[in-house]
Amino acid sequence: MQRFPLQTAASAPEKCRPTLQALEQKFGFLPNAIATMANSPTLLSAFVGTFGSFHGGSFDAVERQVLLLTNAVTIGCHWTIAAHSTFALEEGLAGSEIAAIRRGDLPKDARLAALSGLTRALIEQRGNVGDAEIARFTAAGYAEVQILEVVAGIAVSTMAATTTNLAHTPIEARLREHDLAFA
Repeated sequence: MQRFPLQTAASAPEKCRPTLQALEQKFGFLPNAIATMANSPTLLSAFVGTFGSFHGGSFDAVERQVLLLTNAVTIGCHWTIAAHSTFALEEGLAGSEIAAIRRGDLPKDARLAALSGLTRALIEQRGNVGDAEIARFTAAGYAEVQILEVVAGIAVSTMAATTTNLAHTPIEARLREHDLAFA
């Protein structure tokens, strides 16, 4: 059973309403994860700030989705797996690469594999990754400082995943279609 209601720009706490209106306009719909977060102005504000910072970083759209989908799979969040599978397809990531990440495997693309592998290692090892993981990441062409952007991506995705897991947030039809394609 869903723990928190899905808010709208009309029903959310007053502090959340302008943010929800802006996000709905940006995405063309209001994702249920954000509608759930809107029960708490504090959480919504933290998510939106981190989301904006991460999306303004050096990773391109496909790299961001690889990182976010890897986080979703590693944490085990059905909503974020569905969302980032959909968004990854929309950004042009091959279905075979999405399927690999969803199985817990690395993408075939070496650069994306290094990003996905480091993301998973950071989560599973709680940040205590060794020199070998960092060397694989930098050998793929990433700068060592970009590891800190991976941390930001993990943070934003973990906020969404933890919220939707806790709240039992339903997967909207727009996301469920792509989720079922990979099931």
